[in-house]
Formats: sequence, C-alpha cells, structure tokens
Amino acid sequence: MTENTPKFGSPYGFETRQIHAGTQPDPVTGARQTPIYQNTAFVFEDADHAASLFNLQTFGFVYSRLSNPTVAALEERLASLENARGSTCCSSGHAAQLMALFALMQPGDHVIASTRLYGGSITQLSKSFGRFGWSARFLDFDDLGSVREAINGNTRGLFCESLANPGGVISDLEPLAEIARAAKIPLIVDNTMATPVLCRPVDWGADLVTHSTTKFLSGNGTSMGGALIDSGNMDWMDAERFPSLAAPEPAYHGLTFAESFGDLGFTTHAHAVSLRDLGTSMAPLNAWLTLLGTETLSLRMERHCANAQRVAEFLEGHEAVSWVSYAGLPSSPYHQLAEKYLPKGAGSVFTFGVKGGYQAGVTLVERCEIISHLANIGDTRTLILHPASTTHRQLTEEQREAAGAGPDVIRLSVGLETADDIIADLDQALTSVQRQAAE
Repeated sequence: MTENTPKFGSPYGFETRQIHAGTQPDPVTGARQTPIYQNTAFVFEDADHAASLFNLQTFGFVYSRLSNPTVAALEERLASLENARGSTCCSSGHAAQLMALFALMQPGDHVIASTRLYGGSITQLSKSFGRFGWSARFLDFDDLGSVREAINGNTRGLFCESLANPGGVISDLEPLAEIARAAKIPLIVDNTMATPVLCRPVDWGADLVTHSTTKFLSGNGTSMGGALIDSGNMDWMDAERFPSLAAPEPAYHGLTFAESFGDLGFTTHAHAVSLRDLGTSMAPLNAWLTLLGTETLSLRMERHCANAQRVAEFLEGHEAVSWVSYAGLPSSPYHQLAEKYLPKGAGSVFTFGVKGGYQAGVTLVERCEIISHLANIGDTRTLILHPASTTHRQLTEEQREAAGAGPDVIRLSVGLETADDIIADLDQALTSVQRQAAE
C-alpha cells in the first residue's frame, strides 16, 4: 500500500516521477532496479509484529495475494503519476473495475455508465455483474442532463472512460465530477487510453481511476495487469450508502475503513478485503515489467500521438475511407474537449469507417502486413482490429452502434514504427479492399 505517497504528487516533474516514484536502491544489495520479489509470504519479526499486521495496525507484507514489495513499488508510482493518494494493482483492467465496484455496491445497487465503453466493459457491467445483484444503466454521457436525472437513491457511481475505446470519444470530466459530487457518489474514470501523460482525471474531479496496465503503461504487450487508483478526496463516511467502507468490518474487529484510515480508507479496503477475497492479485513479474514500461511512458506517448495524428490525417483524405473519428482532427466533435483535457495529444487509438461495410472491414485487417491483427492496444507495434467481428461481437447491433463499433468500423492502435511505413501498409490494404469491391 502507498501510505507515504503525497496526496497531490511531489515537487518533482512527471518525467522524474515516472522513473523514481516508488523505487529506491535495494538496501541489501545496492541494486538500482527494483527486484522481482517472487515469493508468496514474508517472515514476521515476532508474534506482536504478526498480530499488528493482521489487525491492520501496521502496514507491511504478509502474503503476496494482499501485497508484495514489487507490486507496491508500482502502486506508489502510479498513484504519484495520477496525482492521487493510493493505488491497488491487480490482475487485469477488468479486475480493477470489479474491485472498484466491490467496495461500493450491494445487491440492488447500480452504476450509471457511458454507452461509449470498451465492449468487454459493457458485457462485464451489464451481464456478469448481474450475478451479484448489481446493475448498470447506460447513457450517452454527452447528455449531462440525462446523467443527472438518472441518479437515484441506489446509484453508487458514475463510470466513463476519459478517452473511450474504440471511438476516441472524450468525456467532459469536469461537469461529470460536479454531478457526482452533488449526488455524493464517486466519479470513476477508466484512464487506460489516455494514460496520466495525456490526462489526469483526478485533477478534473474524478474520485477513482482505473487502468488496464496491460496497455500503454507496460507498453510492449508482455504483461497483464490492472490498477485501481484512489484520489483520496471522496468522503466515504456514509454507512447507509457505502457500508463496506463506513460501517464496522466484522473481519477486523469492527474497525471502520473510512474512519480508521482516512484518505487511505478505500485503498486499505482494496488490499485488506478485495484482494483477500477476490484473489485478483498482480503477479510480481508483471509489476516489474510494468515498472520498466512506465520509465519511458512520456516518451512513448509523445511518439504514439505524433504518429496517430499523421495516420488520421492520411485516412481522412483516402477515397476508401468514409469517416475518421480522432479527436486530434479539427473535424472531430471532440476536438475542443481534446484541447482542454488532452493538450499533449489525442491518444493513439481511434476508429475509422471503411467503405463497403462488414466484409470490407474483415478484408482490410487481413491484408495488412506490418500492422498486426489482434485484440490489444497500447503496444509499441501498430495494431488493427475489426470490433464488430471480435471485441464487440457479443453485443447487440444497437449496443455496437452506441459504442462506436458498427459493421464498417476499424480500430487502430498506432505504434512507434516509422509513420510513413504505417501509412504505406494501410494504403496497400485499402487499395486491396477497393480492388476486391470492384471485381
């Protein structure tokens, strides 16, 4: 856990913190890179020390399902980069979303979620979480009035993506935070696509931030993981609304997380209860690989965004492309929001429409050569996907359209290759689609 993380970061710059936050030379060996603590459990100093750890009277390491030194280093770093108070790393981005709601929801409760989410998140919220007695109401978050009117006594949070996957939609975080604050519920923001380089939702009023660290934070397609980051700004002391945080916890002799741990209450609960019972722990090796990835995050995002801008401009002028949804283009309805929330770049994942519909989309992804056809984003390599036949295929046609994943939609995650090579590969593949349509 990250009890020593300054609430609003530190006097050091972002680039310094992405290298140094959470880590220091190993005190035993002098190793400068954080070791991989590939072990399950940790020795107690004595019986009193063991008791204090199990009673949550002392922060420390007991068992790697709950906390691990390598994972803790990553947690502290991510909290610092997001200007937040605490962080809990876990096994995937979906695990982070599960843990976020696990502390907030009881049977019969619901969240209000954006229609423009990653398809897997829509399925998780609408289908799998129903088995817990939780539900989600999906709304267009561009319509702030509808979001405000939908909140009732069983609403436990608003959930959106800062930069939506796959459509490049940007959520207007500041008024959404005001709506959540007025209702005394948290604004939960998935910041996977933007990363804290481009957007820090806590600075705009978000209470909880989730990440799939699998993506840009690790950066090279090697390491599964997720993160749940707590701003430390939410008042959880409402036992009726948030009993897991504000009511006495029987498993810990009746302590109250929100009262006992203050602005670390949510993060402490995430480790002591959510990781304990859900078992969604991050592997130490994956934490170590992600630590390495974060060291170059700002450099990579700068190149990702520059390449994506060039590719988007090329596609917007191509005769085989009917539209491009990239907030970095002046033609985008989200261009002004990009200038406000993502001034360093509109990300590197966006969608475009290929003329010819579903079959043209399938053909296009199959004809690319250096661009890889696979279901991931945030890799150093450029990746392409036809969401309607893959990530969003479980959704109804209406849900796919609402999520920006219609039959003609192609998703690109633009990598770090030479931009001219990415453009040339897309050009030859689009030409192949045109040729096939003419036959």
